[in-house]
Formats: sequence, structure tokens, C-alpha cells
Amino acid sequence: MYDKLNIFLIGPMGSGKSSVGKRLAKELGLRFFDSDAEVEQRTGVDISYIFEKEGENGFRTREKNIIAEFVQKKGLVLATGGGSIMDEENRQKLSKNGTVVYLKTSVDQQLKRTKDTHTRPLLVHKPPKEILEHLRTIREPLYEEIADIFVDTDGCRMNTVVTNVLNILMERNLIPLQK
Repeated sequence: MYDKLNIFLIGPMGSGKSSVGKRLAKELGLRFFDSDAEVEQRTGVDISYIFEKEGENGFRTREKNIIAEFVQKKGLVLATGGGSIMDEENRQKLSKNGTVVYLKTSVDQQLKRTKDTHTRPLLVHKPPKEILEHLRTIREPLYEEIADIFVDTDGCRMNTVVTNVLNILMERNLIPLQK
């Protein structure tokens, strides 16, 4: 439907990028991709394994290659990994090639959303709250630097977040008003 539109979702782990991205893509008739899922699919192993064998730098190199590939395409929603914005080239490419939506969430909400998962390699070595607060301090200014749209996800259902994103896209004339 919107074959020239690219939407890039950024934000911390647990902000809902993958869930919101899938639904947003469906609503807009776009293709959905998740950079973490793409890395896993192409390597045949999960991100935790990549972190274990190659370290975070190895994973970030793979993530950077995925982002470089997908920003060249049109008509998609891409959910990026929470740390993808740490790389300046990633930030530039995302900002230049689509509408960047920052799904903002509190550390408390992140803790609730990530408490039962064991697939988040950054949360395994220290208390999760301490890690999430540290990551927020470093990453939040970078999310804000490139975001075109800010949507708070705290206490919101996925459908509400998707509706909020769609409303902002309509307000900014990036998609036509829905009847």
C-alpha cells in the first residue's frame, strides 16, 4: 500500500518494537523485518550464542550489515535492536532513509516485559535494573537524536501504541487520513 514508506522502530529492549512493528506493517500493508531475527536466521544461532562466541562487537557487526541492507529497501517496517543506535553510521542511515519511531518506555516497564526471558545477553551479568538504567543513560540521547516520532509505551497495550503511531503518521501527512 505504501511502497515508498520506510518506518524504523528504535528503543530499548522491552519497548515493544517487534510486536508493534508486526502490527504496524500489517495495518499499512508493508513488509515487516526484525534486525535481531534476521541475524539469527542468517547465522542459524541465537543472539546469546553469538554474544558468547563473538562478543557484543561480533553481534553489532552483523547487526550493522543487516541495517545497511534493509535501509536500501522501500516499503517496510524494521524493528531494530536496542543497541543498534550506538553506531553512528546506523543512526545516519536510519535517519536518512525513513521515518524513525522511538518507542519509549521506563526501566520499570522494561523489567516487567523482560523478566521471564533468558535470551537477552546484556541482562545476564549484573542485576537487570542496574544494567537497564545504565543502558538508558547512554542510549536515550541517541534515540532522541534521530527520532522523528516519539511514542510512550508504558502501560499501553500494543494496539494503543500502533494506533498512536498511525495517528502521528497521519498528522504529519506521511500516510493519508483514514476514513
